[in-house]
Amino acid sequence: MNIKFKAFILLFVLGAMLAPSCKKGFEEINTDPNTIAAALPEALLTPALWDVVTRNNNRALRINNELMQDHVTTTDNDEIHRFVIRPAESDYMWNNWYLQLTNFKDMYSKSSELNNKTYMAIALICDVYVSSLLTDTFGDVPYSDANKGKDGIYQPKFDTQQSIYLDLFRKLEEANTLLASGNALTLEQIAYDPIYGRNLPTGTTAAVGSPIVINSWRKLGNSMYLRLLMRASGRPEANAIAKMQEIVSNTATYPIFTSNTESAVIRYTATPPYTSAFYGGRLIDFNGDNGLTEFFINTLNSWNDPRRAKWATIDGGTYIGIASGYVRGSVPERRSTYVGDLMNEPLLGNIINYPELQFILAEAALKGYITGDAKAYYENGVINAITFWGFTPPADQLNNQDIKWNAAEDLNIKMEKIHLQKYYTLFFTDFQQWFEYRRTGHPNLPKGDGLQNGKQMPSRLVYPVYVQSLNSNYSAAVSVFGADDLNTKVWWNK
Repeated sequence: MNIKFKAFILLFVLGAMLAPSCKKGFEEINTDPNTIAAALPEALLTPALWDVVTRNNNRALRINNELMQDHVTTTDNDEIHRFVIRPAESDYMWNNWYLQLTNFKDMYSKSSELNNKTYMAIALICDVYVSSLLTDTFGDVPYSDANKGKDGIYQPKFDTQQSIYLDLFRKLEEANTLLASGNALTLEQIAYDPIYGRNLPTGTTAAVGSPIVINSWRKLGNSMYLRLLMRASGRPEANAIAKMQEIVSNTATYPIFTSNTESAVIRYTATPPYTSAFYGGRLIDFNGDNGLTEFFINTLNSWNDPRRAKWATIDGGTYIGIASGYVRGSVPERRSTYVGDLMNEPLLGNIINYPELQFILAEAALKGYITGDAKAYYENGVINAITFWGFTPPADQLNNQDIKWNAAEDLNIKMEKIHLQKYYTLFFTDFQQWFEYRRTGHPNLPKGDGLQNGKQMPSRLVYPVYVQSLNSNYSAAVSVFGADDLNTKVWWNK
């Protein structure tokens, strides 16, 4: 390796490692007059997790929501809705996810030095969250050697997705064990928590708030565990089905979400520091040339779903969408668009929520992975997916013919019902709609005549171009993983 080349890599890695994790508005909460706030685990948590979720929102709008027909662009040369994703799209999330992984790993190291089990566990859960996004988006990625620039590893090897998933499971096991006997939190530490600390009633004491926050994180970790176990459930070597059964049948050891209030959401505000990805922008920039699709709108219309008022504008006295995957040169006139208030919507900071968990359990029960009533889980998900957004479901919601659970219907129809509901539950939740579609083929998205890529939904994003050029382990990685293109399936999808 020549000196200039090595110097470039070193500068790049150091830039990622040393880039400040604090964002505008976080300076005050990261300032401690008695010590260096950035060294405290709780001070690393807030800006790093906020940054991940906020940037995920940005790319949910840019990539996921167009691929998955939440909306479609009316700009003819933007072809994500036609299943054309340019390599340059990969850089944004790859760079950010690895940057924040450095913060979460530093958070774990510092917590370990302080022998703080609670923050060790929270750091592990955040690590799993971001690492799962990386591998579910790209497949095999640098993992065991990643974020080690300070150790002189500038070209990390790629790990297989199977080995990554098994280690993610290990980390979630460790997090659950650590939180079972976690360190009590002070009021100051509770105030730093961007998810659960902010939602406690004013005046909550540390003695009351600490166990609530710790148990909430434990439920978050185990609910995320079930998300990833379900994703790997088609691979026998993952032993995912047996673990799902163990968790669901032993919630004293593995507590999971039991209500909407326990959902993991960074609730955005209209004032800094907890602002959304779209805060301060113009409505025209948020909506761009996007119109909501026929698939997205027509399904909500058939359900008489009250969430339409929060998500979609009215056009000509009704909610109306346009076709996705249209033929080049046949640009439709857009109709309903995203409501402007979504730009500052608190619930867009969703990480994983209670209704999603109910649909995971409904699928698991339907397939016989766990004991339980698939219908009960499904119906609980349907109702809570609406109340999560602050609406009261229509009185006949569960008897709507497009929603009603029919025991006589075959597995495929029931899977479609579960995942159609789950699709809306995952609204603006990073790339989860896309991940689940790749895993299951549900919901049944219409395929327009203008689709490219053989009308095949992309199975991943390609590696960033600079990774191909600068990491000498790239060639070895693709020789194991497969061709670096949009259609190579990841491990859990093979």
